[in-house]
Amino acid sequence: MTVMKIAGAQLGAIQKADSREKVVARMIALLEEAASKGAEMVVYPELALTTFFPRWYMEDWNEVDTWFEREMPNGATLPLFERARDLHVAITFGYAELTPDGHHFNTSILTNRKGEIVGKYRKIHLPGHSEYDTERAFQHLEKRYFEPGDMGFNVWRNEGVVMGMAICNDRRWPETFRCLGLQGVELVTIGYNTPSVNAQMSAEGLEKRLFHSELSLQAGAYQNATFVAGIAKAGVEDGHSLMGGSIIVDPDGFILARATTEEDELILAECDFSKCAFGKKTIFDFDRHRRIEHYGRITSQTGVILDV
Repeated sequence: MTVMKIAGAQLGAIQKADSREKVVARMIALLEEAASKGAEMVVYPELALTTFFPRWYMEDWNEVDTWFEREMPNGATLPLFERARDLHVAITFGYAELTPDGHHFNTSILTNRKGEIVGKYRKIHLPGHSEYDTERAFQHLEKRYFEPGDMGFNVWRNEGVVMGMAICNDRRWPETFRCLGLQGVELVTIGYNTPSVNAQMSAEGLEKRLFHSELSLQAGAYQNATFVAGIAKAGVEDGHSLMGGSIIVDPDGFILARATTEEDELILAECDFSKCAFGKKTIFDFDRHRRIEHYGRITSQTGVILDV
């Protein structure tokens, strides 16, 4: 089985005025640090190339589209791909994708150690709202700017490891991990941009928000016997705070590495993927223990229906 050193490249704040080129230079610096420490894969956050623009209400779609990438790699990001190839390091990162036929997605891509894109995922569980909300402390307009992902939850055998991707709010939904787990996933990478304050409950503290993030990632890892890397973009972006808390979790749900700042920060964990086998063959041996005849409600129903 494969042993791989995984690096989580947490990014600090990206301001509205920061160029793609400036951000990519920061990403390359973290990549080079990771390679110098023996990392074979680097996990970057959601929307790694820009500020978290869904906090801004925009009516002009020409303005909206300036935050999106029409191809990947492109002129701004090609140096990152080339440096990753030269260092023989696989990478995954998130960005806003504008397709040739005009669709908008919150997307993540995965490369091999040759710098070749081997996988793409489009965020499915979009949080927030679609129109300006006067009742919120700040806006969270992902439902305005993005469409729900249309690719499902997939896995790829990359560098000898079965890998899957998810993005931010996906981590809070057990269906995310189970769909990947049913494909034998061994590493789930999840980038996120999570506000430090709940826009609808400003009294909810950072401690609870970090706890819920860790709880979701650890439970998903344990219940599917997989490693999970949850990596943040953090810090104060144009006056709005994003939480850190990047972690790498093992298949027993234990945290192997944790970020301690809200800045650009590298965390590292040596992941022995043979450790996924025990859980997959015992308590979470799906073939022996799942009872799908009783799970129909999960896919036939969305909202709550009170039967009592």
